[in-house]
Amino acid sequence: MSFELILPFLRPIEPLLLDESVSEIMGNPDGSWWSERAGILQREASIQMDANSLRVGLEVIANKMEKRLDADSPLLHVQLPDGSRLAAVLPPVSRPAPAITIRKFTSRRFTVEDLIARGTLSRPLADFLSARIVEGKTLLISGGTGTGKTTLLRILADAIPEHQRIVVIEDTAELAIQKPNILAVECQTDTFKSAVTFDDLLKSALRWRPDRIILGEVRGVEARTLLDSLNTGHSGSLATIHANTAEKALHRFANLVMRSHAQSTFADIEAEIADAVDFVVHIEREPGRRVVREALALSGYDRDAKRFQIESVFAA
Repeated sequence: MSFELILPFLRPIEPLLLDESVSEIMGNPDGSWWSERAGILQREASIQMDANSLRVGLEVIANKMEKRLDADSPLLHVQLPDGSRLAAVLPPVSRPAPAITIRKFTSRRFTVEDLIARGTLSRPLADFLSARIVEGKTLLISGGTGTGKTTLLRILADAIPEHQRIVVIEDTAELAIQKPNILAVECQTDTFKSAVTFDDLLKSALRWRPDRIILGEVRGVEARTLLDSLNTGHSGSLATIHANTAEKALHRFANLVMRSHAQSTFADIEAEIADAVDFVVHIEREPGRRVVREALALSGYDRDAKRFQIESVFAA
């Protein structure tokens, strides 16, 4: 299903769907519509769509994508064939009306040269990170929502040697990494079919003979499985994680592991992470652009001070 196929169900927002300068579209429960252009949000006062029409349209889209969207399953996450992502939520979770967010896909394949030209990162930092990836170092990319973590991950993954086998695991497929020997898999949830979770796929990935494992995002019980895999011969992996700073990303990783492994101490988990992760790169969003704010190198864990031993390799 492409934009052309969903237009009949979301006709009032057709101008935004077809506008190539729009990267994201948001419809709120209060009936307001917003768009993002060049990293800047603006209200679309001319767009109007009643709540009932939006709900019916979303239910039809969900049905065509073999997903559920109703009172018992009020959350919808789908990827359109062009790569765009649609997320919606129905009442009573959202009140008083449905809400929708569409992150549009661009057919342009950005390169590290594009990021350098845009000021996202410098040439020395780009060369440094690429060299570490070639060496097989494990990188976490941290940042908030919409900061460009996925784009940065996809571009840095270009440095992985061509002869290596890559397994990519995502909740919603969007990385589109282009390498000769790659297996990309996607979670199967919120459908009428048997659920296949992120953790299910990560556990299976260890049997698929990966040289590198790439995770779209670390955010749940799969954190324990990932940490085990990194410490048992699957170094050189790449993943994103939501956090406000590079160091806080390490603490969040530990918190996620603890949720499914409460019998361990926090210090033990952080020491494992220090052994598994080599670098953390943090990216932030500014008006009109995304910027790599800092990069940290991990050298170990101080159990007495209960603190990561880190060194800044870049700070903006």
